[in-house]
Amino acid sequence: MSRFKDTLPSDARAFETRLRVQWGDIDVAGICYFAAYWRFAERAEMDMFRELGYPYAELFDRYDIWLPRVHVQAEYHAPALMDDWLRMRTHVEKVGASSVRWRTVVFNERTDEAGAAFELTIACMDRATKKSVPLPPALRADLLACVGSAP
Repeated sequence: MSRFKDTLPSDARAFETRLRVQWGDIDVAGICYFAAYWRFAERAEMDMFRELGYPYAELFDRYDIWLPRVHVQAEYHAPALMDDWLRMRTHVEKVGASSVRWRTVVFNERTDEAGAAFELTIACMDRATKKSVPLPPALRADLLACVGSAP
């Protein structure tokens, strides 16, 4: 029985990304290596921002900011194997004046279970001064529109 507890509010906007576990993602036991999941979570993050209209290839130059991680947390529930298809579901949990927290859950399509869950918080930082700055208003508004009510 999985320890996973779904926290997706029914009215939150969810973003999905899908990928297959590759040879380079597994360890000697043939199980997806825990650190590979972080690459998957970053892929889901990039896809979320791209779908919102803020591809990372343009976002940082457009607003002259960085979005470094200030807090990360991971939970691992069930292993994935090579060639498993994984579906990452990401939703924004909280948007502050200069920070954003989202959750990415990695579902294994073979087992139909949540294999891992990640919580990431980023802070908006001026690229020149390396100091915290408010999120650009348009970006903040678009992220706020994704947040649902409590589950």
